[in-house]
Amino acid sequence: MFVPCDRGGGSAAPDFKGFTLLMPAVSVGNVGQLAIDLVISTLDMTKVGYFYTDCLVPMVGNNPYATAEENSTELSINAEVYSLPSKKLVVLQIRSPFIKNKYRPFCETLLSWVKSSKCARVVLLSSSHAYQRDDEQLLGTPLRYLLTPDLEEAVGGRMKELNWKEMERVAAYPGISDTDKILHIPGGGITKLLFTERATIPQILLHSGRYRVLGAYFLAMVSHLPSSELAGHRTVWVGRDPDDPLVPTPLL
Repeated sequence: MFVPCDRGGGSAAPDFKGFTLLMPAVSVGNVGQLAIDLVISTLDMTKVGYFYTDCLVPMVGNNPYATAEENSTELSINAEVYSLPSKKLVVLQIRSPFIKNKYRPFCETLLSWVKSSKCARVVLLSSSHAYQRDDEQLLGTPLRYLLTPDLEEAVGGRMKELNWKEMERVAAYPGISDTDKILHIPGGGITKLLFTERATIPQILLHSGRYRVLGAYFLAMVSHLPSSELAGHRTVWVGRDPDDPLVPTPLL
Protein backbone atom coordinates (compact mmCIF):
# COMPACT_ATOMS: atom_id res chain seq x y z
CA MET A 1 0.00 0.00 0.00
CA PHE A 2 1.02 3.63 -0.47
CA VAL A 3 2.44 5.40 2.58
CA PRO A 4 2.92 9.20 2.27
CA CYS A 5 6.09 10.89 3.48
CA ASP A 6 5.88 12.75 6.76
CA ARG A 7 7.44 16.12 5.94
CA GLY A 8 6.24 17.72 9.17
CA GLY A 9 2.77 19.03 9.77
CA GLY A 10 1.10 15.68 9.13
CA SER A 11 1.29 12.97 6.50
CA ALA A 12 -1.92 13.40 4.52
CA ALA A 13 -1.95 11.43 1.28
CA PRO A 14 -1.29 13.59 -1.80
CA ASP A 15 -4.02 13.94 -4.40
CA PHE A 16 -3.28 11.96 -7.58
CA LYS A 17 -6.69 12.37 -9.20
CA GLY A 18 -6.27 12.68 -12.98
CA PHE A 19 -2.52 11.95 -12.80
CA THR A 20 -0.55 9.64 -15.10
CA LEU A 21 1.23 6.87 -13.20
CA LEU A 22 4.60 5.91 -14.72
CA MET A 23 6.37 2.78 -13.50
CA PRO A 24 8.90 0.09 -14.56
CA ALA A 25 8.18 -3.61 -15.03
CA VAL A 26 11.49 -4.77 -13.46
CA SER A 27 12.52 -6.56 -16.64
CA VAL A 28 15.67 -7.68 -18.44
CA GLY A 29 18.56 -5.19 -18.30
CA ASN A 30 16.63 -2.96 -15.85
CA VAL A 31 15.74 -0.78 -18.84
CA GLY A 32 12.45 0.44 -17.39
CA GLN A 33 14.04 1.27 -14.03
CA LEU A 34 16.89 3.21 -15.63
CA ALA A 35 14.40 5.13 -17.77
CA ILE A 36 12.42 5.99 -14.63
CA ASP A 37 15.64 7.23 -12.99
CA LEU A 38 16.17 9.56 -15.96
CA VAL A 39 12.63 10.89 -15.67
CA ILE A 40 12.86 11.51 -11.91
CA SER A 41 16.28 13.20 -12.06
CA THR A 42 15.57 15.24 -15.21
CA LEU A 43 12.25 16.57 -13.94
CA ASP A 44 13.61 16.98 -10.39
CA MET A 45 10.59 15.19 -9.00
CA THR A 46 9.75 15.24 -5.30
CA LYS A 47 9.49 12.07 -3.24
CA VAL A 48 5.99 11.96 -1.74
CA GLY A 49 5.93 8.48 -0.22
CA TYR A 50 6.72 4.84 -0.63
CA PHE A 51 4.91 1.64 -1.58
CA TYR A 52 4.84 -0.74 1.38
CA THR A 53 4.74 -4.36 0.20
CA ASP A 54 6.05 -7.80 1.08
CA CYS A 55 6.24 -8.73 -2.60
CA LEU A 56 9.67 -7.18 -3.23
CA VAL A 57 13.09 -8.13 -1.90
CA PRO A 58 13.86 -5.69 0.97
CA MET A 59 16.63 -3.18 0.34
CA VAL A 60 17.91 0.17 1.55
CA GLY A 61 20.51 2.50 0.09
CA ASN A 62 21.65 6.07 -0.31
CA ASN A 63 19.59 8.75 -2.05
CA PRO A 64 20.26 8.11 -5.77
CA TYR A 65 19.23 11.65 -6.70
CA ALA A 66 21.30 13.56 -4.14
CA THR A 67 22.39 16.97 -5.41
CA ALA A 68 23.70 18.56 -2.21
CA GLU A 69 25.07 17.63 1.19
CA GLU A 70 21.67 18.33 2.74
CA ASN A 71 19.93 15.47 0.93
CA SER A 72 22.90 13.14 0.50
CA THR A 73 22.15 11.39 3.80
CA GLU A 74 18.56 10.51 2.87
CA LEU A 75 17.84 6.81 2.44
CA SER A 76 15.95 5.09 -0.35
CA ILE A 77 14.08 1.79 -0.25
CA ASN A 78 12.74 -0.76 -2.73
CA ALA A 79 9.58 1.05 -3.93
CA GLU A 80 9.22 4.82 -3.75
CA VAL A 81 6.71 7.29 -5.18
CA TYR A 82 7.62 10.65 -6.76
CA SER A 83 5.31 13.37 -7.98
CA LEU A 84 5.28 16.40 -10.30
CA PRO A 85 1.88 18.10 -9.83
CA SER A 86 2.54 20.71 -12.54
CA LYS A 87 2.60 17.89 -15.12
CA LYS A 88 0.05 15.69 -13.35
CA LEU A 89 2.67 12.97 -13.22
CA VAL A 90 3.30 10.42 -10.47
CA VAL A 91 6.13 7.88 -10.69
CA LEU A 92 6.58 4.59 -8.87
CA GLN A 93 10.23 3.51 -8.90
CA ILE A 94 10.94 -0.14 -8.06
CA ARG A 95 14.54 -0.94 -7.13
CA SER A 96 14.52 -4.63 -6.21
CA PRO A 97 13.27 -7.89 -7.78
CA PHE A 98 10.03 -9.63 -6.95
CA ILE A 99 9.84 -12.47 -4.45
CA LYS A 100 8.84 -15.79 -6.01
CA ASN A 101 5.08 -16.24 -6.45
CA LYS A 102 4.40 -12.62 -5.44
CA TYR A 103 3.74 -11.18 -8.91
CA ARG A 104 -0.04 -11.41 -8.78
CA PRO A 105 -0.49 -10.09 -5.21
CA PHE A 106 1.68 -7.10 -6.11
CA CYS A 107 -0.34 -6.35 -9.26
CA GLU A 108 -3.61 -6.59 -7.34
CA THR A 109 -2.35 -4.25 -4.61
CA LEU A 110 -0.92 -1.84 -7.16
CA LEU A 111 -4.10 -1.62 -9.21
CA SER A 112 -6.21 -1.26 -6.08
CA TRP A 113 -4.10 1.78 -5.20
CA VAL A 114 -4.44 3.12 -8.74
CA LYS A 115 -8.20 2.87 -8.45
CA SER A 116 -8.40 4.50 -5.02
CA SER A 117 -6.02 7.28 -6.14
CA LYS A 118 -8.15 7.93 -9.26
CA CYS A 119 -5.13 8.01 -11.58
CA ALA A 120 -6.17 8.64 -15.19
CA ARG A 121 -3.79 6.14 -16.80
CA VAL A 122 -0.90 3.82 -16.07
CA VAL A 123 2.22 3.71 -18.25
CA LEU A 124 4.46 0.67 -17.85
CA LEU A 125 8.04 0.77 -19.16
CA SER A 126 9.42 -2.67 -19.94
CA SER A 127 12.00 -4.63 -21.93
CA SER A 128 12.35 -8.05 -23.53
CA HIS A 129 15.09 -10.42 -24.71
CA ALA A 130 16.25 -9.44 -28.19
CA TYR A 131 17.47 -12.96 -29.00
CA GLN A 132 13.91 -14.28 -28.78
CA ARG A 133 12.47 -12.02 -31.48
CA ASP A 134 10.81 -13.51 -34.52
CA ASP A 135 11.64 -12.51 -38.12
CA GLU A 136 9.11 -9.67 -38.22
CA GLN A 137 10.46 -8.16 -35.00
CA LEU A 138 13.99 -8.01 -36.39
CA LEU A 139 13.02 -5.15 -38.70
CA GLY A 140 13.03 -1.47 -37.78
CA THR A 141 13.03 0.08 -34.33
CA PRO A 142 13.36 -2.13 -31.23
CA LEU A 143 10.63 -0.10 -29.50
CA ARG A 144 7.14 -1.61 -29.26
CA TYR A 145 3.93 -0.53 -27.55
CA LEU A 146 0.67 -2.07 -26.37
CA LEU A 147 -2.56 -0.25 -25.55
CA THR A 148 -5.61 -1.44 -23.66
CA PRO A 149 -8.82 -1.21 -25.73
CA ASP A 150 -10.13 2.08 -24.32
CA LEU A 151 -6.79 3.78 -24.79
CA GLU A 152 -6.51 2.35 -28.29
CA GLU A 153 -9.70 4.15 -29.16
CA ALA A 154 -8.52 7.39 -27.55
CA VAL A 155 -4.92 7.72 -28.74
CA GLY A 156 -4.27 4.87 -31.17
CA GLY A 157 -4.24 7.39 -34.01
CA ARG A 158 -1.50 9.37 -32.29
CA MET A 159 0.68 6.25 -32.13
CA LYS A 160 0.29 5.78 -35.87
CA GLU A 161 1.24 9.43 -36.46
CA LEU A 162 4.45 8.80 -34.50
CA ASN A 163 5.11 5.68 -36.63
CA TRP A 164 5.42 3.54 -33.52
CA LYS A 165 5.07 -0.24 -33.90
CA GLU A 166 2.60 -2.26 -31.87
CA MET A 167 3.95 -5.38 -30.18
CA GLU A 168 3.41 -8.30 -32.54
CA ARG A 169 1.70 -11.49 -31.49
CA VAL A 170 3.79 -14.57 -32.27
CA ALA A 171 2.85 -18.13 -33.15
CA ALA A 172 1.88 -20.20 -30.12
CA TYR A 173 3.33 -23.31 -31.81
CA PRO A 174 6.22 -22.16 -34.06
CA GLY A 175 6.90 -24.48 -36.97
CA ILE A 176 3.68 -26.41 -36.35
CA SER A 177 0.89 -23.88 -36.70
CA ASP A 178 0.87 -20.15 -37.33
CA THR A 179 -2.88 -19.85 -36.72
CA ASP A 180 -2.83 -19.29 -32.97
CA LYS A 181 -1.08 -16.05 -31.99
CA ILE A 182 -0.07 -15.12 -28.45
CA LEU A 183 1.56 -12.19 -26.69
CA HIS A 184 5.14 -13.22 -25.90
CA ILE A 185 7.34 -10.92 -23.79
CA PRO A 186 10.27 -13.03 -22.51
CA GLY A 187 12.20 -11.32 -19.75
CA GLY A 188 9.38 -8.80 -19.29
CA GLY A 189 8.70 -9.45 -15.61
CA ILE A 190 5.13 -8.45 -14.64
CA THR A 191 4.48 -6.89 -18.07
CA LYS A 192 2.27 -9.59 -19.54
CA LEU A 193 0.43 -10.19 -16.27
CA LEU A 194 -0.51 -6.53 -15.92
CA PHE A 195 -1.63 -6.34 -19.53
CA THR A 196 -3.52 -9.62 -19.96
CA GLU A 197 -5.08 -10.15 -16.54
CA ARG A 198 -7.28 -7.06 -16.61
CA ALA A 199 -10.38 -9.30 -16.66
CA THR A 200 -9.49 -10.61 -13.21
CA ILE A 201 -8.26 -7.22 -12.02
CA PRO A 202 -11.26 -5.05 -12.95
CA GLN A 203 -9.96 -1.84 -11.40
CA ILE A 204 -7.93 -1.04 -14.48
CA LEU A 205 -10.73 -0.95 -17.02
CA LEU A 206 -14.07 -0.90 -15.26
CA HIS A 207 -13.43 2.45 -13.58
CA SER A 208 -14.24 5.35 -15.87
CA GLY A 209 -11.15 7.00 -17.37
CA ARG A 210 -8.65 4.32 -16.37
CA TYR A 211 -6.25 3.24 -19.09
CA ARG A 212 -2.94 1.50 -19.44
CA VAL A 213 -0.19 1.70 -22.03
CA LEU A 214 2.94 -0.39 -22.29
CA GLY A 215 6.26 0.66 -23.78
CA ALA A 216 8.68 -2.21 -24.38
CA TYR A 217 12.24 -2.32 -25.67
CA PHE A 218 14.06 -5.35 -27.12
CA LEU A 219 17.38 -5.62 -25.32
CA ALA A 220 20.42 -7.25 -26.88
CA MET A 221 23.02 -5.99 -24.39
CA VAL A 222 23.01 -4.11 -21.13
CA SER A 223 23.76 -0.45 -21.73
CA HIS A 224 22.27 2.95 -20.92
CA LEU A 225 21.20 3.59 -24.50
CA PRO A 226 17.91 1.63 -24.41
CA SER A 227 16.84 3.31 -21.16
CA SER A 228 17.53 6.80 -22.49
CA GLU A 229 15.72 6.04 -25.76
CA LEU A 230 12.73 4.56 -23.91
CA ALA A 231 12.56 7.63 -21.68
CA GLY A 232 12.81 9.82 -24.78
CA HIS A 233 9.90 8.02 -26.43
CA ARG A 234 7.89 8.48 -23.26
CA THR A 235 8.38 12.23 -23.34
CA VAL A 236 7.01 12.33 -26.88
CA TRP A 237 3.76 10.68 -25.90
CA VAL A 238 3.03 10.75 -22.16
CA GLY A 239 1.58 13.96 -20.79
CA ARG A 240 -1.63 15.81 -20.38
CA ASP A 241 -3.18 18.75 -22.18
CA PRO A 242 -5.19 20.81 -19.64
CA ASP A 243 -7.87 21.37 -22.30
CA ASP A 244 -8.19 17.71 -23.23
CA PRO A 245 -6.96 14.99 -20.83
CA LEU A 246 -6.78 12.40 -23.61
CA VAL A 247 -4.60 14.37 -26.00
CA PRO A 248 -0.91 13.49 -25.39
CA THR A 249 1.50 16.40 -25.07
CA PRO A 250 5.26 16.44 -24.34
CA LEU A 251 6.40 16.47 -20.73
CA LEU A 252 9.83 17.91 -21.38
